[in-house]
Amino acid sequence: MHLAIHNWMRAEPLETTLERISRQGYHAIEIQGTPEDYDTTEVRRLLKKYDLQCWGSVTLMLGERNLLARDPDQRARSVQYVKDIITMVQELEGQMVSVVPGTVGKIVPDGRPEEEWEWAVASMQECYAFAEAAGVQLGIEPINRFETYFINRADQALALAEATGPNCGVCLDIFHMNLEENDYYEAIRRAGDRLVGFHVADNNRMAPGMGRLNWPTIVDALKSIGYDGALSVEFCPPLDRTPANPYPNSIDENPIGLTPEQKKFLEDHGSSAFTEEFYSQLTQQSLDTLLPLI
Repeated sequence: MHLAIHNWMRAEPLETTLERISRQGYHAIEIQGTPEDYDTTEVRRLLKKYDLQCWGSVTLMLGERNLLARDPDQRARSVQYVKDIITMVQELEGQMVSVVPGTVGKIVPDGRPEEEWEWAVASMQECYAFAEAAGVQLGIEPINRFETYFINRADQALALAEATGPNCGVCLDIFHMNLEENDYYEAIRRAGDRLVGFHVADNNRMAPGMGRLNWPTIVDALKSIGYDGALSVEFCPPLDRTPANPYPNSIDENPIGLTPEQKKFLEDHGSSAFTEEFYSQLTQQSLDTLLPLI
């Protein structure tokens, strides 16, 4: 196993992110799912400069992005979005794309369960065929019930992966598992060799080591199934806007380069823009907690 980190949590130039995580000791980045923002030739140059790899990417299912939408044109646009991410990852010599099938924050289904399942399978199969041709692994990611009504648990993701294709995997996130799984160690074991990605944040979605999850036992469970991919750090601090805030100077009141889409995504996740000092503290805390275990 090795350590990777997402870069959607803070709006800053990619080189700033890469310089920091290289200096701290990370191995790879899981680049945010906005392929229109990246010149992959330039990103490859930066990765080489800082001796880092691209592990993969994750879909940001916002707005109209929905692989199980009733509207076939909307599904087609969503499939194309996933394909664009796959192409970006292929060009960056990455390995996997984590796919959240439904729109984050959507709480009203578009159809009957059997209809939505059919739409989701068909969309995933089209994405899967494209990914197989590109040599990129797909991992279906369950997220908690407060962010989607579709695919909340590992067993659901495994069922969709099996319906999609023999090489389709799952990407699990221990923060969401802590909310949804009866036994997340058993869920890891059931995922077995279909586990192609693993996202990490503590139970409060702070950096690993800042909550109550048992990280040695979690890593041991991953080792027990032979998982040898990335632990991708994906904290999203629920920043305290009251005088009780235990982290002074953590909120960036005037973030630079934060797009409206990024701002909405952070706010929908109960967070906000945070300062470089606080962000660096969280990235270091994650590494200090996890690196000795792998």
